[in-house]
Amino acid sequence: QVQLAELGGGSVQPGGSLTLSCEASEASRDIVVSFYCMGWFRQAPGKEREWVASIQGIDDSAEYDDSVRGRFTISQDKSRPGKNMVYLQMNMLKHEDAAMYLCAAKFGSCSRDRSDFDNWGQGTQVTVSS
Repeated sequence: QVQLAELGGGSVQPGGSLTLSCEASEASRDIVVSFYCMGWFRQAPGKEREWVASIQGIDDSAEYDDSVRGRFTISQDKSRPGKNMVYLQMNMLKHEDAAMYLCAAKFGSCSRDRSDFDNWGQGTQVTVSS
């Protein structure tokens, strides 16, 4: 298991920016977080949880949903042994970006399907309002 903890949510005006962080920690010495795919998902009230972006631990390859491509950037820092920091830089935020943002991890190749991810953080709230 990989333990995940998000930070950085808050309230911002439309057009503003916010950076979310997620610390991924190895729960046991047998797990190497670099072999995991890290993803960001979001869930607005009354809506299904949707994939936002993901980054492959082994080679930093990233993918984005069309709704955020060009505005959001996912990145990671693997410099600390046993830990991986994953960031989601969000620019030009829109009302429709408001949601609970959750960090997730899965072993192996990345996926856009939330059911493929078996490690989840508690989430951090992002509010976009005038």
